Amino acid sequence: MGEPVTIRIARIQDAPALLDIYAPYVKTTAVTFEYDVPSPEEFAHRINTTLQSYPCLTASINEETAGYAYAGPLRERAAYGRSAEASVYIKQGLQKMGIGKRLYHALEQVLALQNITNLYACIASTEDKNDPYLTNGSLLFHRRLGYRHAGTFSRCGFKFGRWYDVVWMEKHLLPHTVPPAAVKPFSEIQKNLDTLPLSL
Repeated sequence: MGEPVTIRIARIQDAPALLDIYAPYVKTTAVTFEYDVPSPEEFAHRINTTLQSYPCLTASINEETAGYAYAGPLRERAAYGRSAEASVYIKQGLQKMGIGKRLYHALEQVLALQNITNLYACIASTEDKNDPYLTNGSLLFHRRLGYRHAGTFSRCGFKFGRWYDVVWMEKHLLPHTVPPAAVKPFSEIQKNLDTLPLSL
């Protein structure tokens, strides 16, 4: 890729730019199972809520926002506390330029600092090679990054008049120690990120 990519922690002020990236995925793809584009206020609230406990990172090229990635809880029960779910969205037209890989790499580093051990991705999947709303590119992307198949929910999502499978993929970021280290909220480590050897 010719232009350098800058990755940093998202701010609430980034919400309009990130929503502009997300909205086409809602309206024209089955990548997300949301039917309606969230309001700017709701989207800003989502970012703020995420940053209280997990990273949300943005990528930019020449100061233009090109994508974002974030993590959230896998489930709410306490025993799931060392597992998280990741998502990434790249601006239309800028896919396959390595931006998603850079974002995921940085996201994984931050989550490991928080002592998150397992990272999961919930990925819509289609059996139709000519599906107009979805490719299986995300499955290939995660495989290249070292994620492995953890399970499939058959035809559990319905969008655009079609049924879609959901594939769960996982990656272990840290060894499974006993007892495991306590999870650190993102807010606790955020102030130190600028001085750490991260790809941010």
